[in-house]
Amino acid sequence: MASFRFKPDTLPDLRTARLRLGLLEPHQAPQMVKFRVENRTFLKQWEPKRPPEFFTEGFWQMQSRANLREFREGASVCLVLTLPASGEVAGVCNYTNIVRGTFLACHLGYALAERHQGTGLMFEALQAGNRFIFEELGLNRIMANYLPRNARSGQLLERLGFEVEGRARRFLKINGVWEDHVLTSLVNPATRDDP
Repeated sequence: MASFRFKPDTLPDLRTARLRLGLLEPHQAPQMVKFRVENRTFLKQWEPKRPPEFFTEGFWQMQSRANLREFREGASVCLVLTLPASGEVAGVCNYTNIVRGTFLACHLGYALAERHQGTGLMFEALQAGNRFIFEELGLNRIMANYLPRNARSGQLLERLGFEVEGRARRFLKINGVWEDHVLTSLVNPATRDDP
C-alpha cells in the first residue's frame, strides 16, 4: 500500500469559491454523461478517440469504481469538478500514473466544459488539486503536457507556475492522429533534499 499523509480511506472533498472537487460517485454517472455528450465535439480536438460506450452511464459507473480502487492503491486521483448549487459536472482534472519511490511524481490531464471556458474555473480547480497532490500526497512533481496549438492550455499552465521542459514528437494520439506535445512540470516548493 502506498504511503499517504492523507488517509486513502477518506475520499478527497476539495472546495473552492465556486467548485467542489471529488472522485466520481456512481450516482453521478448521469451528470458525467451529460458533460461528455454536451462537450463531445468541443473536446474531440484535444482528446483520444472515444468509443461509443464512453458516453454511457454504465461506462461511468464502472469508471467510478475503477477510480476509487486506483485512489486507494495510490495510483491516481481523478477529480470531478461540480458546481455545488446544481450538481453540474463542469470538468475533470486527473492526476494519474502516480509513481512513488525516488520519483514522487504524476501526470495531470484536465478538461473543462466549453460553456465554462475563459471563466477561471480550471485555474481555481487546479490550484486546489495541485495543493492536494503536494500537501496531502507528498508528491514532488506534477507533469502536464499540451498540444502546441492549444495556447489557452499553455497559458493556464504557465499561470499556475508550470515550466516548459521540452517538446515531445508524436507524443500522444489525439483524435486518431499522433501529435507533438509541449512538456511542462510543476515542482513542489515544500520538498527538501535530505541533509
